Amino acid sequence: MKVTAIIDENVIKDAMKYSKASTITETLKVALNEYIRLQKLKKLNESIKKNPIHFEYTAEEIRNINRQ
Repeated sequence: MKVTAIIDENVIKDAMKYSKASTITETLKVALNEYIRLQKLKKLNESIKKNPIHFEYTAEEIRNINRQ
């Protein structure tokens, strides 16, 4: 998809530096994928806050099981 956007040059330069991308297109792909990944993580964290994971065994009990 072709998109035209007005983005501050300093923002693009910083994004290119941190993404280590060689083109603006590649930089934007990296930035958008990272943003999406972070949003998915936030959503997962919220879900876990609402319904915490409960473990059947303690860490020590699992270690003992693994040692057998």
